[in-house]
Amino acid sequence: MNQNILAAIRSEPWAIVPGYLDAIEAIALRVIEHPALIEVERDGHQARFLEASTRMGDRAPGTRTAALRDGVGSLPVFGPVFPRAGGMATSGATTLDAVAADLRALEASPEVRSILMVVDSPGGVVSGVHDFARVVASITKPLSVHVTGQCCSAAYWFASQAPGGISVDPTSLVGSIGVCMSTSYQEGPDTSGRRSIDITSTNAPQKRPDLSTPEGQASVRATLDAIEGVFIAAVAKGRNVTEAHVRAEFGKGGTLTGKDAKAAGMVDRVEPDGLDGAIRRLARGAPPPAPRRSASANTLKLAQIRASS
Repeated sequence: MNQNILAAIRSEPWAIVPGYLDAIEAIALRVIEHPALIEVERDGHQARFLEASTRMGDRAPGTRTAALRDGVGSLPVFGPVFPRAGGMATSGATTLDAVAADLRALEASPEVRSILMVVDSPGGVVSGVHDFARVVASITKPLSVHVTGQCCSAAYWFASQAPGGISVDPTSLVGSIGVCMSTSYQEGPDTSGRRSIDITSTNAPQKRPDLSTPEGQASVRATLDAIEGVFIAAVAKGRNVTEAHVRAEFGKGGTLTGKDAKAAGMVDRVEPDGLDGAIRRLARGAPPPAPRRSASANTLKLAQIRASS
């Protein structure tokens, strides 16, 4: 059973921080002492989730997880993201179908003046993310994002579409733009003395590429590059920059924090008072962040900051 789950994990493209994918595989195999799982458990995310939950207010009517405080409907996106419940989705994860339903409920509620997605996520499965990003972009009420910990990979994909922009805690991490897969190939007979052999039909040589060869790896990478292209195009549109700017300045697969993320144009505001500050600002009806700079202005500003540092 665990091996079947592992096979399912490795058949999916992921937009997630690599260490979390290793941890998800360790959970599937029930390797509780795996270093990746221990590292994730120590990263402070559970304490951040609890802290954020206590600040968002009381449960918003008609929602599963959203909260309401002073007219601000806060929608948590915590942990790895999956398209829907079941399958590989585990406790502590977020499912996009549930978040989309709560988002629509907040949009329809007369008690909610503005919506704040509260994000602390390493990303997740690629499936469903692009569609959810379009939902985020289409919300008619003022919608912003605040990052309390991580907003990486798939989470940054849809967060970048928020019309009201992104604010972050000073130490938050954003980025990790890119797509990955975890896989394996047969190197020797298995423990029962049998060797797995895959045979594909004549006109489907890429159905089971030989991942021990550069050609096989290139075949898989071409698929990942195509998905990455959709990812980058969405981020560029959402953040009002060019795709070239995203490729060059948005971390190149790594992450940026606070002021560096703002300088690159990845976020709009570093919130000194964290989530509390973001909710108070929206509750006061403060205007949204300053209009996003053009791609050329972003590039010039980043060059000026680097020259002065």
